[in-house]
Amino acid sequence: MTARTRIERLDEDGLGTASLGKREVRVPFTAPGDIVKVDKTRKKKRKLLATEFEILKYSELRTEPKCPYFGHCGGCLLQHLPYRDQIHFKEAKLNSILGIDVEVVPSSKIFGHRNRIDIVISTKGIGFRRYGTWWDVVDIEECPVFGPSSRRVLSSVREFINEEKLTLYEIGKNTGFLRYVVVREGKFTGDLMVNLVTSQGDLPSSFPGYFEYADSLYWSVNRTQSDVSYGDVEMFWGREYITEELNGVKYLIHPNSFFQTNSYQAVNLLKEVAALVDGGKVLDLYSGVGTFGIYVGREGASVEGIEMNPFAVEMARKNAELNGVDAKFEVGEDRDVRNLSSYDTVIVDPPRAGLHLRLRRRLIHDGPENLIYVSCNPKTLANDLKELRERYRVEKVRGFDMFPHTPHVEVVVHLRRME
Repeated sequence: MTARTRIERLDEDGLGTASLGKREVRVPFTAPGDIVKVDKTRKKKRKLLATEFEILKYSELRTEPKCPYFGHCGGCLLQHLPYRDQIHFKEAKLNSILGIDVEVVPSSKIFGHRNRIDIVISTKGIGFRRYGTWWDVVDIEECPVFGPSSRRVLSSVREFINEEKLTLYEIGKNTGFLRYVVVREGKFTGDLMVNLVTSQGDLPSSFPGYFEYADSLYWSVNRTQSDVSYGDVEMFWGREYITEELNGVKYLIHPNSFFQTNSYQAVNLLKEVAALVDGGKVLDLYSGVGTFGIYVGREGASVEGIEMNPFAVEMARKNAELNGVDAKFEVGEDRDVRNLSSYDTVIVDPPRAGLHLRLRRRLIHDGPENLIYVSCNPKTLANDLKELRERYRVEKVRGFDMFPHTPHVEVVVHLRRME
């Protein structure tokens, strides 16, 4: 099958959309106005996705991508669009999903902004997944959205592999020793962490010598067949944690802890949430390592945080102590939270699946006067808002571009309880 068509628009996932006979086809890495020749397609989630195609004529909307791996690597889908157009795309996306005109705050940096990358080490290559596959890898020398230190780490990884003759993971077969290297960097502190994730086996004793420049060096073991970039910590060298500092608040970073991936934009996100807090008693739900709770606590509020991950709670307590903040963090599940009306403000930052049904109902029947909803998934946010509007009025919605060159966007919604 070969067909020529014109890209008319981008869908919500950032894929170019065009007519192909009586059907629509999605073409990655394209822009409205591109003329493309589609040679091969496959179904993906009931949609037709072009897997083999050629761009015959480029749209005037395009700009030159900075990354040499763009068009192959699955990390960035929108790098060929000028950044202002990426922001307009995200504003239109939020408008479509939420039915509200939403301003999206641009990121102050659009390269070198990511503070974490998970690099696949495999027989296919050392880099990131090729777009549309789980089995193939684009071999890279550097990741521009992370920054220059990625080149140094990747060079050290290859040197370590070549000199020690180590086996690489074979995706799909669960064989091989080296699986991932995860790099984390404090953008405001300069701290660098390298975490090598392997299958079970013996790590050569020479390993630390290849990464002497890292402030924190880890070896983690994934003893499962799951293709994940974390494992049980076997050993570490140097500092146990690196530190990131956001507008004067310090956070400890561990290999297995979640942290906002764009430190520069995280500062704006934290300022927004803190400005929306009303009253002195705050509940931080899905509190993680205490990112919001500790920042708000530094502003003078008395904070309680609830998080189901015991390790994250442990890290949140360390972060509270580090900053001298009046914040208490406990292990608990969202569905079990009670007495919500006893708090002046509740902050919720749920996973992509959104709020638990039981929590939504409790917020409606016994919620606080002031509710702040932070979301990384506009679709589940829209579903939750439909129910919450039974008792809450949307006061403000603002987007934050935490993820330049991708279709993803973070949203903060401020809600007030109605009488």
